[in-house]
Amino acid sequence: MARRTVGPRRSDSPRTYLRPTRIIGGLSVLALAGAVVWDLNNDEFWFRHTLFTALVASLIVVAVSAAVLNEVLERRQRERWSVLAQYALFDLVRTARLVWTGLLELAGLAPDEELDDGLLAAGSEAVLDTPRLAAAIDELLASADHREQLHRLIARGEEVLGRWADVMVNSGTYAETVDRHVELYSRLYWWGSVLDESDPLEEHLNRPRLSRLSPATQASGPIEDEWLRDNLVAIAQLAESLDRSSFELAMRIVPFEWWAAQLPDRPSTGTR
Repeated sequence: MARRTVGPRRSDSPRTYLRPTRIIGGLSVLALAGAVVWDLNNDEFWFRHTLFTALVASLIVVAVSAAVLNEVLERRQRERWSVLAQYALFDLVRTARLVWTGLLELAGLAPDEELDDGLLAAGSEAVLDTPRLAAAIDELLASADHREQLHRLIARGEEVLGRWADVMVNSGTYAETVDRHVELYSRLYWWGSVLDESDPLEEHLNRPRLSRLSPATQASGPIEDEWLRDNLVAIAQLAESLDRSSFELAMRIVPFEWWAAQLPDRPSTGTR
């Protein structure tokens, strides 16, 4: 049997937390249905083994009750904190969007259209064009001014993560999504530390020199621009993916129609 690769354990869906509960519930229902069918065909077995019958019945009741209770509690928790969860997700979306659109502008690939949904779609298309984005980032890294702007861009985000991580990871509904945002911020911190060492900002020059030693270079040795470029491409594409998926999740949590329904009724404009 193949061993799992060492690293973070995560699923592909933010609704994975439902699977264990529903699997237990489904198996319990199947067991109950099988017991009923068996009883209809041959009820003598259950009469002869009363202790076993009682144990099976108790296990089925406990499993079904636990599955139903877990589902109800999780649903109530999601509904109770849904507006807060949406607010937190929008905050995370804004930071993810800042990262990938900032990288796109620094690379000179930002579309020139009017500021609307079409512009965002065009930007997403540009980010997903890996060869073009990689070539543009190569040019970016060759410019000292652009490297400084890049350094300032990827130094952001930790405050947003610290504000919401503790709240969001306590719910299985959002833990997977937050985990992906943590990955983004970890990448930003990792490569920000590389630039702290190789191209320190003016405000970093007063720090102790040894404190600027990057964890990345400490772990793997000197970092070449080619490796940095590949990681910046991966960061931009991860941030764009998180922008889309987190926004879609936020709008499922509290639909736009609910917000519209909270608006006060407009006064009648009819004349008497």
